[in-house]
Parts: sequence; structure tokens; C-alpha cells
Amino acid sequence: MGSFKLGGMTFGSLFKKPETVLYPVVTKTAPAGLKGHIVNDASLCILCGICQKTCPCHAIEVDKKARTWAIDPFRCVQCGSCARACPKACLAMEPTYTPVAAVQAVTVVEVPDPKAAAE
Repeated sequence: MGSFKLGGMTFGSLFKKPETVLYPVVTKTAPAGLKGHIVNDASLCILCGICQKTCPCHAIEVDKKARTWAIDPFRCVQCGSCARACPKACLAMEPTYTPVAAVQAVTVVEVPDPKAAAE
């Protein structure tokens, strides 16, 4: 009985389009509810450090003196707690797949000084 079931599945798959794609050349559309990766809108960021404190895996580092915000995408578990805790809503979960990386690198965002921009 199992042979007929396996044969039917094999025969049926001959006439269907393939389930796989040649990633990263061809990408599938993101499924609903995909958390993706964290994106920071640096123009709204005030470098308060709340996202760093709420990150359960310590993937975010805020440096007020250097005015930088950094995230290690290989440590991030895409829980979204930093985006929910941000008081200025400058963090968001981008609903796309994480970009392909050949090396483990920390993403650093330079936050502009609002006082220098006002002058």
C-alpha cells in the first residue's frame, strides 16, 4: 500500500512546478508575519539606550559619545522587543529576509547630531 502512495506522490510531482528557487538569484515573497530584521531610522534616534537594555541577547550597542548605534545580526533573534521598547519608534522590524552575508559583521549606524543640524 505504501508503494502506491509513494508512486502517486512521485508521479504527481512530475507535473507541478518546483517548490524550491535559486536563492539569492530568485527570491520568494515574504510570508505574512515574517519578522525579518531590525532597521533603525537614525534621524529619529535619540540614543537613549532602552533598546540595548531590553535586548535579551545583547545584540545592540549604543555609544552616546561616538553617536553610533550598532547591531550584530548574528546575535539578534528577531524577537522585536527593542522595536516595542523604543520611545521614538525609530526601530522597526523590516518584513523581508535578512540579507545574505559572507562574513560576520556588525551593522553600525551613524546618528546625526540634531544640534549640529539646527545650526
